[in-house]
Amino acid sequence: MYQQRPPRPGTKMPMTLPIFPLAGALLLPGGELPLNIFEPRYLRMVDDVLAGDRMIAMIQPRNELGDDTGGSSALYRVGCVGRLTGFNETEDQRYLINLHGVQRFHLQAELSTDTPYRMVELDYAPFAGDLASDPSAELVDRDRLEAAMRAYLDAEGLKTDWAAVGEAPSEALIVSLAMGCPFAPNEKQALLEAETAAERAQCLIALMEMARSDDSGDTRLQ
Repeated sequence: MYQQRPPRPGTKMPMTLPIFPLAGALLLPGGELPLNIFEPRYLRMVDDVLAGDRMIAMIQPRNELGDDTGGSSALYRVGCVGRLTGFNETEDQRYLINLHGVQRFHLQAELSTDTPYRMVELDYAPFAGDLASDPSAELVDRDRLEAAMRAYLDAEGLKTDWAAVGEAPSEALIVSLAMGCPFAPNEKQALLEAETAAERAQCLIALMEMARSDDSGDTRLQ
């Protein structure tokens, strides 16, 4: 589901937040990202977030193993803040949460902290437009996007509700495709860093058409 919801009136975007480095997990403004939290440090992070502003900074590590390499993996410079909008605790003490994408950020600095999870300083200025609908989405070639989507999903053995696809606004479709398709982490990062919805759609089309045209070769973005 896509729904662009700006911060509540009077709410300022936090300049420092806990960060959750997770390879292959893409959160975009307006998107919904379900997460299964089980590591003790991230269980603690969710506890602290629930007691505060309910926001988490999602970002990808440059090493696909993420923080499994010792907790200080190098990070990409662009991520997206998500507001925690859903929470459930399982019998085996995991947390099932949902993040609603709010705004992208540039990572400014990592902070020294006593918490078991990492804290960072964020800069939102380059992505001020994330808090409103993107008019460039209406310029997207829907026929080409849906044709590339159909061929890609068929090749991957994935199914979708084509009636819902036809009814979805372009911006919602672009966000859903970018977040849901099983692209490589560096490809996900390229989608995240696209400046506009139209540019993200062009990147999506290129990725899906490359995957279809050369399944036997390495078509991933470098």
